[in-house]
Amino acid sequence: MDKIYKNIVILTGAGISAESGLSTFRSADGLWNNHRVEDVATIEAFERNPDYVHDFYNQMRPELFAAKPNAAHLAISELQQKYPAEVNIITQNVDTLHEKAGNKNVWHIHGQINQIVCLNCGNVFETWGDICSEDECPQCKIRGMLKPNIVFFGENLLYMNKVDVLLEKCDLFISVGTSGVVYPAAGFVQIAKYAGADTIELNMEETSNNYFFDRHIFGPAGTTLPQLINELLLASKNKV
Repeated sequence: MDKIYKNIVILTGAGISAESGLSTFRSADGLWNNHRVEDVATIEAFERNPDYVHDFYNQMRPELFAAKPNAAHLAISELQQKYPAEVNIITQNVDTLHEKAGNKNVWHIHGQINQIVCLNCGNVFETWGDICSEDECPQCKIRGMLKPNIVFFGENLLYMNKVDVLLEKCDLFISVGTSGVVYPAAGFVQIAKYAGADTIELNMEETSNNYFFDRHIFGPAGTTLPQLINELLLASKNKV
């Protein structure tokens, strides 16, 4: 890779967190951590039984709090520190492994496990503790309006205006550990490609939208991403 890029976008999915011991929470049979998605990840479920939904995310937080970043996350930090480009991360993951690794410019389009949003005033605050339906918002003091700041099915993704800008100006798009089948994230590579970006996919296997990628690298992210980033860093040094 002998080109020097100016704007790099890295899209990350569950595959980048797998080597940190975090499962792909939504399994092939549609269950999410052994719960029906309809029971824990929809607005209807939350309105029907908010404490059940809160309890589900309360149980997830300790595992995600304890998880440690792996070589893939750390390699991104090295890229951001040493490569002469703006590097942004669009992640579908609700964990905070990117932040723990020191990654900057992280856009959690599906929300974060350690954030709570007030449906009354819109206040977003961080906590690793338990939340229940009787808790009050620290800003507006209204009870019963707190929701995990997780994008439920049917809700709009977060930061999409920013994401559109990033995709349209990037000259290198890297997808890491994402299935490529859930839209709109599955369409991000197409937007970047049409804008003129080079596109690289890192995954355990080829995905269904593979024809938009210029290059495919197969294997665990903790191995393949550091290798790719080493290529980029070496190319940048050779151009100096």
